[in-house]
Amino acid sequence: MEIQIENNSIVLRFNPGYLKGYQLSQLRFYGYQPNKNIYSLNTKAIDKELVRIISYFDKEDINYDISSQAKFKLNQIRENNLEREKLFSIGSSIKAGEFSESDFRNFSKYLNSNPRKLRDHQVKAAFHLYKLKNAANFSVPGSGKTSVVITVYEKLRLEGKCNMIFVVGPPSSFQPWQNEFEETLGRKVETTILSGGDKELREEEYYKSGEELSELYLSTFQTAMNDYLKIIKLIGQNEVNCYFVIDEAHYIKQLGGSWAKSLLEISSFARFRCILTGTPIPKSYTDLFNLFDFLWGNDGPLSNEDRIHIQLAEKKGENERVKKILDSRIGPLFYRVRKKDLGLKPPIFHEPIKIKMNKYEKEIYKLIVSKVHELSQNEFLNNQTTLEKLWKGRMMRLRQCVSYPKLLLSSIENYKENLFNEELISKIVEYDDNEIPSKLEYLLEKVKYLNSKNLKVLIWSNFIGTLELIKSHLLQEGLNCEIIYGKTPTKKSSPDELAEEMTREEIRDVFVDSDSGLDILIANPAACAESISLHKTCFHAFYYDMSYNCAQYLQSLDRIHRVGGSETNTANYYFLQYDNTIDLDIKSNLDRKAEKMYGIVDEEYEIYNLDMFEESADDDLATYKRVFKPKQIEI
Repeated sequence: MEIQIENNSIVLRFNPGYLKGYQLSQLRFYGYQPNKNIYSLNTKAIDKELVRIISYFDKEDINYDISSQAKFKLNQIRENNLEREKLFSIGSSIKAGEFSESDFRNFSKYLNSNPRKLRDHQVKAAFHLYKLKNAANFSVPGSGKTSVVITVYEKLRLEGKCNMIFVVGPPSSFQPWQNEFEETLGRKVETTILSGGDKELREEEYYKSGEELSELYLSTFQTAMNDYLKIIKLIGQNEVNCYFVIDEAHYIKQLGGSWAKSLLEISSFARFRCILTGTPIPKSYTDLFNLFDFLWGNDGPLSNEDRIHIQLAEKKGENERVKKILDSRIGPLFYRVRKKDLGLKPPIFHEPIKIKMNKYEKEIYKLIVSKVHELSQNEFLNNQTTLEKLWKGRMMRLRQCVSYPKLLLSSIENYKENLFNEELISKIVEYDDNEIPSKLEYLLEKVKYLNSKNLKVLIWSNFIGTLELIKSHLLQEGLNCEIIYGKTPTKKSSPDELAEEMTREEIRDVFVDSDSGLDILIANPAACAESISLHKTCFHAFYYDMSYNCAQYLQSLDRIHRVGGSETNTANYYFLQYDNTIDLDIKSNLDRKAEKMYGIVDEEYEIYNLDMFEESADDDLATYKRVFKPKQIEI
C-alpha cells in the first residue's frame, strides 16, 4: 500500500486482496473512486483527507508507505497544527487577561503614536486581533470594531506584512470605513469602491497593478460574489499582501450557500483575514461554520465530526453541549466586547408620549378598525395562506393609519382587498385639506424647542410618505432638514459621476458637522439603522411610528449611542403614540423582544433570532388574532 498525492488527488495503490471488503467499502464511503486496485479521491481539502485516511489505516493496523510529496504535505500539516495550537493558546491567554506584558507594552506604545486613542476595551480587542492575525471580532454594535481593525492593519503595514485592505460589506458601511481610517490614523486613504456605477470602469480596477493600486477597496457582498475571480486576480498579485475583511458578516445568511464559492476562494489569496459582526449567530449555531472556514480555510478549527455533533445537539435542543464544543474549538479565536464593557452613559428612554388623534384621522382609524372587525367576524375563506395575507395587509393598513392617513391610498404587495367605502375614500383624499396628524403637531413643537437650544434631532419613520410629510412641514417652519431612505443614493463608485442630489454619506457628514446648519435628519430604519454613526453631535431621537422589526429598532438605537461620544453625552429617545391604537401593541412587543436581546447580549454563544433581515409576519398575525379574534372554518 502506498499513499500518493497527484495534483489535487489522493491516490492509494495496493495489491489485490490487500484490503478486506469492509475496508474497501469504507474507502468508497469516504468518496474514493476505484479503478482496479487504485483508489483515488479528488478534493480541495487535501490536508484534511490525508489526515483522515492515515488515521483510518492506523486504526485498522494497515501498513502503508508514503510518497515524498505526501510526506512533505504531512510535515506542512504538522507545522500548521503547531502554529494553530500556538495561536489558540495566545488567544485563550489574551481573553483571560494573561499575556506577555512586554508584548502588550510594545503594542500599546504603537497605539499611542496614532491620533485616535483607543478605549481600554478596544486596546485589548486590537491586541487579540494583532497576535492572531486571522480572527473574528463579535463585539456588540457601537463598540468601535472598525477602528480596531484599521489600527491592526496599520501596524501590520508598518511592519511590511500587508499593503492593502479589502472590505466586503453593505453599502452603508463604505463611508464609515473611509471616515474611520482618517480619524484613527490621521491620514487619508486612496479608496476604490467596487460596486455599482459603470461596470466597465469598475472592471478596469481589477487589472491595475503597482502604483495604480488603491490602499482601501470597498465592495458589496453581491459584487464580491459576481466578481470573485477578478478580485482574486487583483489581490493575488505578487506585490499585494491583502488584509481581507468581511464587515457586518451576518448578512452572509441572506446569500445562502453561494457566498462560499466566492468569499472562501478569495480568502485563500489574502495574507490576513478578519470577520466583523455584532450578531454572529442570527439563526443557528451552524452560522458559525462558514465564518471560521473563511478565517482558516482547510485548517479550520471545526472538524466534520464537530459540525455533525453540533447539528445533532442543536436539533435535540442540547444547547449547553453545543456551547461546550464551540468554546473548546473556536473560543480563543474571536473577541467579544459586551455592552456593559463600553463605559457609555445609560440612555434615557422617555415614557411613551400618549397623543390623542385629531378629528379626521380618528374618524378614519375608527372606520378602518370597524371594517376589519366586520370582515374578521364573517371570514368564509378556508385557505390559511390567503387568510394570513389578508390579515397582514389589514395590519399594515392600521399601521398606515397611525402614521399618516393618506398612506392608505397606496397599494400593498400581495394584498388586494377593498376596506374603503365612498365616505372613507372621501375622508382620505381630502385629509390634507382638513388637518395635519396630531403626532406631527406635537413633533413640530418639540423639534422647534430643541432646535432653539442648538440641539440636533433624529426622526424615525417607516413610511416614505410620512418622511416626506414631516420634511415638508419642517421646511414650512423654516427648519433645515434632510431625508435618508431607500431611494437616497449611496456614494458613487466613480468620482467622475455627478450626483443630482446629496448622497446618504454626504447628508450624514453634513448632519454630524456641528456648524453645518443641518440640525434635523429624518430617516427610515430600513435604510439608516446600520453602519451610519450620528452619536458625536446628535443625542435626541424621535420614533414617529414603529414596526415589529426588533433588529432594526435596536440598530436604530445605536445610531446615537456608541463609543466615541456617548461616554459623556446622554442619548434621549422619545416615542410618539396614539392612545388606544396599534401603536401601543407594537411598542410593547418591541420592549419584550429588546429585553430578551439585552438579556443574552452578554453571552458568548447565543442565537440572535430577532428578525435580522425582515419584519416578522408572526407578530402581525399574532396581534391580529388577539385583537380581532377572527372566526375561521375548520381546515
